[in-house]
Amino acid sequence: MPFGFSEQGQRVHDEVRRFVEHVIAPNEELFYAQLDETGIDGYPPILERMKSQALERGLWNLFLPHLRADSPGTPLSNLDYAPVSEMLGRYAFASEVLNCNAPDTGNMEILNLYASSAVKERFLEPLLAGEIRSAFSMTEPDVASSDATNIGLTIERDGDQYVLNGRKWFSSGARSPRCAVLIVMGKTDPNAPRHRQQSMIVVPRATPGVELGLEPHVFGFDERGGHPEVIYRDVRVPVDYLLGEEGDGFAIAQARLGPGRIHHCMRTIGVAERALELMVSRSLERTTFGSSLAHKGLIQDWIAEARIEIDMARQYVLHTADLMDRVGNKAAATEIAGIKVAVPSMALKVIDRAIQVHGAAGVTQFTPLAHLYAGVRTLRIADGPDEVHKMTIARREIRRYAREFHIAR
Repeated sequence: MPFGFSEQGQRVHDEVRRFVEHVIAPNEELFYAQLDETGIDGYPPILERMKSQALERGLWNLFLPHLRADSPGTPLSNLDYAPVSEMLGRYAFASEVLNCNAPDTGNMEILNLYASSAVKERFLEPLLAGEIRSAFSMTEPDVASSDATNIGLTIERDGDQYVLNGRKWFSSGARSPRCAVLIVMGKTDPNAPRHRQQSMIVVPRATPGVELGLEPHVFGFDERGGHPEVIYRDVRVPVDYLLGEEGDGFAIAQARLGPGRIHHCMRTIGVAERALELMVSRSLERTTFGSSLAHKGLIQDWIAEARIEIDMARQYVLHTADLMDRVGNKAAATEIAGIKVAVPSMALKVIDRAIQVHGAAGVTQFTPLAHLYAGVRTLRIADGPDEVHKMTIARREIRRYAREFHIAR
C-alpha cells in the first residue's frame, strides 16, 4: 500500500536535517576530542550543549508514539520517525543528542507501558528528561540467549521483595557513570509453561549485589558505557519493581525488541549512506594508473549497486514502519524480522566496498569505516541472530500453505 509522512512528521524531518547539518556534523570532531580528554566513559561537555539545543527546539523523545502529553518532546509514528533515525545514524552520538538512543529508547517504551507509578516517577521521568542512562540486562554468557526460554538468572520472591541471582553480559551502557537503572530478565517460575517462566524487573544500578565482571570489546573497540558482564548476587528490589505480572517477561521482551529492531535498521540506513558518501569522495580524490578511481568501471559498479541497495532497503524499512503503525508490531513480525536480516547485510556490503576503495586507510582509525563495520556486524547477532529471524519468516511462510505445520522439538 502507498504510505506518506504526516505534516508534523515532514516538519520534524526538516528541522532534524537542519539540526544535523548545522549542529551535530560540525561538532563531530570536537566531540571525539573531548571524549579523548574525559576518557571512554566520559561525558563530553559539547554533548550537553547540543542536547540543550535539541530540547529547546522540541527535537526530543521523537521515538515514543504514546508519550504522555506532559512529557518533553514531539513523539512521532514509526513511519515519521524512520527518516529521523536514519539521519541520526550517520553519527554515533547523534541519537543521544535527541534523547533517542539505544538501549534507553526500548527501556523507556516498556517502562511507559508496564511500570508502576512509583517506578515511572523514579526512573522513567529522568530518562525522558535525558538526565540518566539505562541498560537492558537480558543476554547471558552461559546459554544461547537467542532462545529467551534458556534464560537462567533467578528472580525469587521473598516477602515484599524479589531476590535476583545470576550473570548477564552485553548489558550495553551499564559501565557508564550515568547508568542509573537496569531492566533485568530472569526466571520467576521454572515450572510454568516455557513462555511464562520469565519476568522482567527494574534494578537500580546502585543496589547492593550488582557488580560488573568481564569487559568484552567488539572487534577490539571499547564503547562508551561498554557491554559488560553484570553479576547479580542476592540483589533485592521491591515487589512493585516488577514490570507487568509474573510470567510476562517473554511477551514484554517481544514488545520491546520489535521497535528496537526497526530503530536499529533505520539508523543502519544512515550508516550505509555515510559509507557510500565516503566511498564516492575517496574515489574522486585517488588516482591509479592514470585516472581517478571514480573513472574505473568496477568502482562505478560498486557505487551504483550501493545506491540501488540502500534505496531498496529504505523502502523495505518504511513499509515495515507503516505496517507497524497500521496493524501493530505483532502483525508486522515477519517484516520486522525481514528488515533485521536484510539491512545490516546490505550495509556491511556497502561499508566493505568503501573500505576497499580507501585501501589501507580504510581499516585504520583515520576513517570511521572500521568502527562502522564493527557496529553493523554486531547487528547480525544483537536483538536476535539472522538465523532466528529467518526461521521466524520461514515458519510463517510455510503456515500460509500448511496451517497445522509445527516444528518438532
